[in-house]
Amino acid sequence: MLPRTYDNQNCSIARALEIVGDRWTMLVIRSAFEGVRRFDDFQDELGVARNVLTDRLARLCEEGLMRKVPYQERPERYEYRLTRKGVELWPAMMTLLMWGDRHYAPEGPPVLVGHKGCSGALTEQLTCDACGVHLGPRDVEQRPGPGA
Repeated sequence: MLPRTYDNQNCSIARALEIVGDRWTMLVIRSAFEGVRRFDDFQDELGVARNVLTDRLARLCEEGLMRKVPYQERPERYEYRLTRKGVELWPAMMTLLMWGDRHYAPEGPPVLVGHKGCSGALTEQLTCDACGVHLGPRDVEQRPGPGA
């Protein structure tokens, strides 16, 4: 992990990577965009060790990318929801997904991201290829692609 001081560099990429540059962190965020909210569901979907998941969720909450919302009192249990700051990662996540599809999906994309409104596909400009509207995370749905 990089040191958290940047005396020798003034770089927003390095600072951002300090927060989201870990594999498990990005996969937790991806799962949250897919609607996963509860600890056990994150663990089941990702297969991550409980201590690692606990650490990543705590860090995401500390940094304001997610927030804990109680859903049960006895025993006390929480859901983890993306905040506005977390949702702002969606364009970066979609760009990374499309880059991965181009370079690391020889059988084709494992997931296709489409516009809920008209079933057009998400473009690199984050618009719908059919109707041209700008898309955000609430405007899209995922379905299995040819590489699934």
